Amino acid sequence: MTGETPELAVEAIDEATLRERFEAQHYVADDRVVTTVQLALQLGRPLLVEGEPGSGKTELGKVLADGFETELIRLQCYEGLTAENALYEWNYTKQLLAVQSNEGTVTADSADAGGTRSVFDDEYLLERPLLRALTAGGDRSPILLIDEIDRADEAFEAFLLELLSEYQVSIPELGTIRAENPPIVILTSNRTRGLSDALKRRCLYLHVEPPSFETEYEIVSRKVPELDAAIAAEVCAVVERLREESFLKRPGVAETLDWARAVATLRANGSDEPLSTDEIERTIGCLLKEVEDVTRVDTALLEQLHAAAAAADDRLESAET
Repeated sequence: MTGETPELAVEAIDEATLRERFEAQHYVADDRVVTTVQLALQLGRPLLVEGEPGSGKTELGKVLADGFETELIRLQCYEGLTAENALYEWNYTKQLLAVQSNEGTVTADSADAGGTRSVFDDEYLLERPLLRALTAGGDRSPILLIDEIDRADEAFEAFLLELLSEYQVSIPELGTIRAENPPIVILTSNRTRGLSDALKRRCLYLHVEPPSFETEYEIVSRKVPELDAAIAAEVCAVVERLREESFLKRPGVAETLDWARAVATLRANGSDEPLSTDEIERTIGCLLKEVEDVTRVDTALLEQLHAAAAAADDRLESAET
């Protein structure tokens, strides 16, 4: 399928259209993100998205699927993931029953068995995410989200190269399967290890940075509208200050949203009182997920976090002017 592009890329997807789709899904994206995604769609190239955990990489794939009203097919990578786990498996039970009942044969040529069908055909094939993405029907390309590719090993990366460049895979019993409607591929990585140059060459690249105070405030305002605007600003200011610490795992946008929802839940009575030191300390588990990080939040740091929250209103006013 070299040279062909996914169906979505055939459409005239300009930046304005893409921004509208993001806006409709309440996904906050800067110019660099919009341009890179637009190019990936128009060129029909896989997009490799790297960044810290919780920075919204996986959400990008979900937003594209929802925004373009197409199927999201997700492959969650893990250590020890094999091609068979990700691509296909044979339904051995069904194959065995077919052979025992003389309704199927293990030979590839059905003519040798008097017209009996081989048990190595589509009827006995169990599609896993990668094969499903290549054979998906419909008039729109599915979104294939290969999540946390850095958790898989180098052998699996090498296996992916054919799919990423040709939108095809080879199955020994069936031959080469090519996508009539190639998927739009989004790969994410938390940078727990380096990826191969061969994989990177086949992709456009996007590195997701931690958001600025203003960007994160906009995200929280959209995703947690029930939270008072001033408190939302304080939440973002506290998280920004926490990211300055050398924690084992700094809070990402996902943790910010978790904390914002937690604060909104605790303030279900509609209280708009500023965040207190005690409130920050009692809910710090929404932001920090390592015991070593939690124990580092002493009285001095809590006071600094409270001071950052107290200064948030002024920062918000200057951002809006």
